[in-house]
This record gives sequence, structure tokens and C-alpha cells, in this order.
Amino acid sequence: MTRKINKTTCVLIAILMVMMVYPIPVFARISKAGTTLGQFLKIGVGARSTGMGCASTASVNDASALYWNPSVIASFQSKKIIAAYTDWFLDTKVTYTGLTLPLGAFGTLGFTFNSLSMGMMDVCTVERPEGTGEQFTAGDLAIGVAYSRQLTNFFSIGFHVKYIRQTIWHCNATGIAFDFGSLYRTDNNHLLIGVSISNFGNKMQFTGKDLRIFYDQNPNEHGDNEYLPAYYETSRWDLPLLFRIGVALNLPEFPIGDLVAEIDAIHPNDNNEQVNLGLEWGFNKMFFLRTGYQALFLPNSEQGATFGGGLRYKLASSYLIVNYSYSDYGKLSAVQRLDIEIEF
Repeated sequence: MTRKINKTTCVLIAILMVMMVYPIPVFARISKAGTTLGQFLKIGVGARSTGMGCASTASVNDASALYWNPSVIASFQSKKIIAAYTDWFLDTKVTYTGLTLPLGAFGTLGFTFNSLSMGMMDVCTVERPEGTGEQFTAGDLAIGVAYSRQLTNFFSIGFHVKYIRQTIWHCNATGIAFDFGSLYRTDNNHLLIGVSISNFGNKMQFTGKDLRIFYDQNPNEHGDNEYLPAYYETSRWDLPLLFRIGVALNLPEFPIGDLVAEIDAIHPNDNNEQVNLGLEWGFNKMFFLRTGYQALFLPNSEQGATFGGGLRYKLASSYLIVNYSYSDYGKLSAVQRLDIEIEF
């Protein structure tokens, strides 16, 4: 009995510590949408998780866990590598690659590459609205290294440090951010509680030669230098900080297959609070169907129902997993995701 009380106490202390660092204003009604840089960091990755309505802080079981909750990879017994592709809005593409390396008693290492890209666009000006003959593009990337370790058989922690870079034509903004996470599992592994904080880092500011101007310090005087080189100073903006807490119910060998259900509460620093719901049904650990719902209680949200499926196929001493998801975004176009993972 004492052992159970101690484990529960550890979990509650971990959650309270996170809430002390980043308190949740439950009754906040003021949205600060559009007040952060690095918005691509909020685009969910992994077709399994997104097919479950992005409710995966506790139950995620593939290498995309490095995005949702880095503490999860501490329980991985095999190496995993995932390559994920998202067909995002307006011909933009999101690609994500994650690798996890279990190292025994030392813990588990992880490596990530996340990018958003788009095609070339014409440079247009007021004088030449049909184009100057030049072209430009914009893109974002995040490269990270993660470490996770099990402190007990039931409790694990992890962190993920990322280098972030956003570019548009000849300007860019860079920064460093950290993700932190913890995961608690019950004795029978039927109940999981995950907590994570994502994108805790410095403010970012755009700089570059596109901001260069020539300035006349005193236009009323003649004979001075009328073309002093100068630069516009842009504002510094926070990263999209996300606090997630998820509770998952894992029912293996449930009648007619395995069942996983999860509910996540999310508090971002640039929007209102929201809730995600997810459900997965698996047959013989080979075939999976998923559904979920995103952004419950978020005012004016275009997010909605999600669906997906997956196939796990044994290849000699390894496994090949293919997942697909479809997410409804209301008036916007639907988003489709595809990923391939290898366990070896």
C-alpha cells in the first residue's frame, strides 16, 4: 500500500511542479492568436497521433513521440526510425524524420528533423505588380537531439533541445528551444498519464539584407551623405509554448481487438485552452483503425474530426509500419498525412 501511495505522490508532485513553472489560467478567454513565431512547430506530426485527434501525449508509441512527449521513448526496446509527410495548406509541405536509439541502462537517445517548405514565388512590387523577374521562397526547420530515461519501472522523464530557423527570401530568424516531458504507467500498463511542455526558448527576431535601407539623416540639408546604410529593426516574438497533459486508457486483448483511448488538455501561450480526443482499435497487433476530434471548446476553430489507419508487417527481424490519417479543417482544405516507420 505504501509503495502505491509513493508512486502516486511522485506523479502528483511532477504535475504540480510543471504547473508552478507554467500555471494554467483555466478561465482565460483572451486569445493571443498570431502573436508568436515558429507556427510550424504547432503542426502535429505522425499519422498515428493525428489520426487520433492529436491526443497522444501519453499513448504515442512510435518515433514521433520525440515531438509529443520525449519521455515516452525511454520505454522503447528497439530502434525506431520514422519518415512522415504532411500535405499542408496552400501547397506547403511538412516533413518530419525521427530516430530513437535505446542504450540500455544509460537511457534512450533521439534525433529529429522537422521542416516546412513551399515552392518558389514571384517577387512583386508596387511599381511592377506583375513581377520583377526575381523569385523567392520561405521555409522553416527544426533540428533536435533528445534524451529520456526511466527513473522507476513506472515513471520516466525526457527532454528535447531544438535549433530553429525560419527564412523568407534573404531574411531569417533563429532560436533554441527545449521540450520537457514525463510519463507515468500503472502496474498493469492500463493507465498512462503524460505531461509535456514544448517550445520553451528564447524570443526570435528576423534579420537580413532585405531589411537594409539607405537613410538621409537630415533631408533639409545639402552636402551630407544622403545614402547612409541602415536596417529596419523588427520586433522580437515568443515561440508557441504548449503545455499538454494526457490520460490514456490502454486495454490490450479487449474483446475483438486491442483498444486505446486518450483525452488531452492543451494550453498554448497564443490561444485559448482546448481538448483533444482519440481512439485506436487494433487487431492482432497488425491492423489498426483510428478516429478522434481536435480542438474541443476552442472558439471559432476549423479543426474537427480525424480518421486514420495503419498496417504493421513483420520483415525478418524487423517491422515495417505504414500509417495514414485524414483531418477535417472545415472551410479549409482537409489535411492528409502519411508516414513509414521501421523497428529494428
